[in-house]
Amino acid sequence: MELTVNTPLTQLPGIGEARGKKLEKLGLRQAGDFLHFFPKNYEDRRKVWTIRTAPLEGKCCIRALAAQTPVLSRVRGGLELVRVQVVDDSGSLWLTFFNQSYVQRAIQPGEEYIFYGAVEQMGSRRSMTNPVFERADRQSVTGSIIPIYPLTAGISNHLMLQLARQTVPLCARQVRETLPASIRREHQLAGAEYACRTVHFPPSFEELEVARRRLCFEELFCLSLGLSLLRGRRQDCSGAALPPACLEDFTALLPFPPTQAQLRVFGEIDADLSQSRPMNRLVQGDVGSGKTAVAAYAAWRAIQGGYQAALMAPTEVLAAQHANSLNTLLEPAGIRVGLFLGSSTAKEKREARKALAAGEIQLAIGTHALLSEGVEFQNLALVVADEQHRFGVGQRSALAEKAKTPPHVLVMSATPIPRTLALIVYGDLDVSVIDQLPPGRTPVKTYVVGEDKRTRMYNFVQKLVAEGRQAYLVCPAVEGEEEQNLKSVKAYAQELQTNIFPHLRVGLLHGKMRPKEKDRVMSAFAAGELQILVSTTVIEVGVDVPNAALMVVENAERFGLSQLHQLRGRVGRGGHESFCVLVTASRNPDSLARLRTLASTTDGFRIAEEDLKLRGPGDFFGSRQHGLPQLKVADFSGDMRVLRQAQDAAQALLAQDRNLSRPEHAPLLERVRELFSETPGIFN
Repeated sequence: MELTVNTPLTQLPGIGEARGKKLEKLGLRQAGDFLHFFPKNYEDRRKVWTIRTAPLEGKCCIRALAAQTPVLSRVRGGLELVRVQVVDDSGSLWLTFFNQSYVQRAIQPGEEYIFYGAVEQMGSRRSMTNPVFERADRQSVTGSIIPIYPLTAGISNHLMLQLARQTVPLCARQVRETLPASIRREHQLAGAEYACRTVHFPPSFEELEVARRRLCFEELFCLSLGLSLLRGRRQDCSGAALPPACLEDFTALLPFPPTQAQLRVFGEIDADLSQSRPMNRLVQGDVGSGKTAVAAYAAWRAIQGGYQAALMAPTEVLAAQHANSLNTLLEPAGIRVGLFLGSSTAKEKREARKALAAGEIQLAIGTHALLSEGVEFQNLALVVADEQHRFGVGQRSALAEKAKTPPHVLVMSATPIPRTLALIVYGDLDVSVIDQLPPGRTPVKTYVVGEDKRTRMYNFVQKLVAEGRQAYLVCPAVEGEEEQNLKSVKAYAQELQTNIFPHLRVGLLHGKMRPKEKDRVMSAFAAGELQILVSTTVIEVGVDVPNAALMVVENAERFGLSQLHQLRGRVGRGGHESFCVLVTASRNPDSLARLRTLASTTDGFRIAEEDLKLRGPGDFFGSRQHGLPQLKVADFSGDMRVLRQAQDAAQALLAQDRNLSRPEHAPLLERVRELFSETPGIFN
C-alpha cells in the first residue's frame, strides 16, 4: 500500500475500527493528520549512564543486567508490586513496578536492558520506580529524542510513536510549501518538509527549535492574514453612519462624572460610529471600571441618530440588572428600554415584540431570547454583547442579522487580557481599554490562609453576617467524587448549613442546575433572602450584590489568577469594607507565590500578565474562544517577538496582494482557510 496524506489510519497495520475511533477523539483520521499533531513534550534518551554516574535530577537511561528473577507480591488494597535488582560494573539498582505484573515475565534474569526513569537514592542504595525499558539488543527508542504525544484512554505513547514513524517521514514529503520564498529568506525560516519531520523526530534540541520557530511563524502569519482578511471584509461593508451628538447631553444623565479612561473610549466609539464601515470594537476593563456607562453611551448615540440598539447578556439575572440600571439612566432622555427573557410570559413576549417591531422600544436588552424567531427590529444599528467570552462569534452574527444593514458591534469583557494577547484572541476586533477605576472605590483586602485558620475564617464569616453583610463561598468541584481533597459545593453547602451555620440561610449554586433554578437562587441572594451563597465559579460573571462583602475561595491554588480576580470582583461593589480570603492546603512554593501576587495587587491587567507568564495561554482562558482558530504551536508567553514579525510580514504581503488572489499564493490561502476551518463560511 502506498501511503499518502489521505490514507485512513484504519488501513495501517494494527489499527482496527476500535483503535481508529479512539484516535478520532484526538483528531487523527488520516495519515496526514499526524503532521500537525505535535508532541507536547520530549524525552532525551540519547545518553546512556552507568548506575553509579546516573544523575539524581530528571530522568535518564541506564544499561544494566537483570541479576535475578523479578518477584511479584500483593499488598493491601489489591496493589501488585514487582521488584527486581539489576546490576552493571559500577553497582546495583533496585526497580519497583506498581500494578505491572507483566514485568515478572518480561524481564529475564541474565538479559541486559535499557531502563529509563528517575533515579532516587536512600543512603547508598539507588532505585527507580516504574521505569520504561527495552532489551539492549533490540533498541527502538534509546539513543534518540523521543516525542511525547497527547493521549486518550486506550492509546499509548508507544502506539503513537509507531504511527508517527510510519506516517510522518512519507507525508512530510507531500507537504506543500505555503510560505513565499522571499518571507522564508527574510526571516531565515526552515522549509515545510524539514519542519514537519523535525518537530516529531529532532536529531537535537537546537534543530527542534529551528523547526518549531518555522511552524510557529507560519501559524501566526496565517492567523494574522486571516484576521486581516476579516477586517478587510468589514471595511468593504456599508452600514449606518451616525450623525454627531453632544457628549455633554449624555454626561448630564450620569450620576457621576466619567473618568478620563471612559472619555477616551467614548471618543474611540464616536470615531467608529461616524463611519459607514461598521464598528467592531472590544471594550475591556477591570471589574467596576464603568463598562456599563460605555455601553449606555454607544446605545444613546445610536438612538439619538434615530436607530435602535440591542444589548445581549449571558444570564437572565444580569440582563434584568442591565435593564433596570439603563432604564433609570436613559429614561430622562426619553429612551424606552425593553426586556426580552426566555422566562417571560407569552403575553409579555408578545407585547414587547410588537413594541420593538414598531420602533417604540429603542433599546432591547435580553439573553439569547433576543436571537429567537419573532424578535424583529424596525431599524437596528448597534449590537452590544456583554461578557464577550460567554458568546460565540456565531451568536453575535445571529443578532446582527436582524438588522437591515450591517450594524455596529460593541463587545465588553471584564476579563483583563494582556494587550498583546488581545490582538490575537480578539483579532477581528478593535480594542479599547478602560484602565482607570472611578474614584471612591475601596480596594478589596485579600488574604491567603492555610487550613489551620479555618475556624478563624468561619468566625469571620459569622461576624460579617452579624453586621448585616453577605458572603460567597466558592468551591472548585460540584460533586465530592470528582477529585480527592477538593471542596465540593454540594457537600460543603450541606455541611455549612447543618454543622457550621445552622442558624443562617445558606444557598447553593452550581453550573449543573437548570437556568431558571440558578436565576432563582441568585435573585434570592441579591434580595438578601440568603446570607451565604456556596457556589462554583458560575458567579464569576453575575449579578451585582452591593451588600456582599466577603468572598472565600476554597482550594484557591486550583484556580487561575485572572479567575480569582474575577471572583474577588463580586465583592466591594457597595460602600462596605470588603474582603477576599483564599484558602489553600498547598505547600507548593509556586502556588503560594501566585496567590500572594493576587493578594498584593488589585490591578487586573498586571494580574493577567502574571497569569499568562505562569500558565501559558492554553490554561489562561480555560475554554477556547468560539469562532477563532485554536493554535497548535504558538505560545504567546514566549513567542511575542515571532508574533510581531508574523504580523508585519502579513501586512506587507497583503499590501501587494490584498485578497491573496495571485496563483502563487493559492497554497497560502488554502492554509489560511484550513486554520479557520471551524468557521468555513467566514471568508465567502
